[in-house]
Amino acid sequence: MNQAINHKNQDVFAFVPSYNHAPFIENCLLSIINQTLKPKKLLVIDDGSKDDSPKIIERVLKNCPFDAELIARANRGLCATLNEGFSKSSGEYFAYLGSDDVWFSAFLAERVRLLNSRPEAVLGYGNALFLDENDNVLENSAEWWNFPADAREMLRLGVAPISSTVFYRRSVLEKYDWNEDSRLEDYEFYIKLCDEGEFAFDPQVLSGWRSHGYNTSGDLNMMLAEVLAAQSRNFEKLAIDETNFDQIQSRVRFHYANDFLQKGHKKDALKLALKSWRGAQSLPQLLKFSTRLLVPLGVVNLRRKFRREKLKNKYSIN
Repeated sequence: MNQAINHKNQDVFAFVPSYNHAPFIENCLLSIINQTLKPKKLLVIDDGSKDDSPKIIERVLKNCPFDAELIARANRGLCATLNEGFSKSSGEYFAYLGSDDVWFSAFLAERVRLLNSRPEAVLGYGNALFLDENDNVLENSAEWWNFPADAREMLRLGVAPISSTVFYRRSVLEKYDWNEDSRLEDYEFYIKLCDEGEFAFDPQVLSGWRSHGYNTSGDLNMMLAEVLAAQSRNFEKLAIDETNFDQIQSRVRFHYANDFLQKGHKKDALKLALKSWRGAQSLPQLLKFSTRLLVPLGVVNLRRKFRREKLKNKYSIN
């Protein structure tokens, strides 16, 4: 088995699109360098960072034990950077990691094993730890979210795999580009891929996804708008009949109402839920939302603090 994996390491291309993540980029790169299965190459494209990211990247890559390259250029945006990075890639497998995220040491080995065992799968994905700026664990996705087995059903809900967990079969990606007009790089790309084969799920926690003040994902209004627009452009790929399209989008809006509530934005949650309550999948789901809406924010924050203390004691990524 180890011999098979060592052979496959020549087929893994790792890519990091870097932008203004100087506090995190070194840990990101070291998490790739320290993989038990080494990629054949690591390419980093710095997308016009205004901080010290390029200097840090150059320093770290000097000690990389396999082929590594830095391209530093003017800003073009994440999707353009992903397209450029993929155009320079080769091999059987492709994976990119955000410059503020990390892979745990077995990530590449386990993802290669997963896709080797699932020849019909176009990508593999799984669970992740959500980390703050100081590597404290905020959440474990395995403890609060069950990803639907059907990729289309997941995407119809407006949900996508956590980006730091995804590992691609490269030949399939050659057919598509990331939409450079979209601010949400991954969701529409997954919609395009769901026609091509299975999304293989691995329940293991093999990566860390960073949550901090300037995440794109922190702007829920923007994310909701991008998801709804992507569904409108690709409803045929999602196998959505035009007659029930409005109901599907109501489900997405109600899902995001829950996200607003989870982040403590009660007014936004209530406003969105009043417009989309028909998108609740059951009466118990609607009642649960209403109950959570009535819980004082102070109580919610205390529960969240207690939960994060438990997670801090349970996990350590250092």
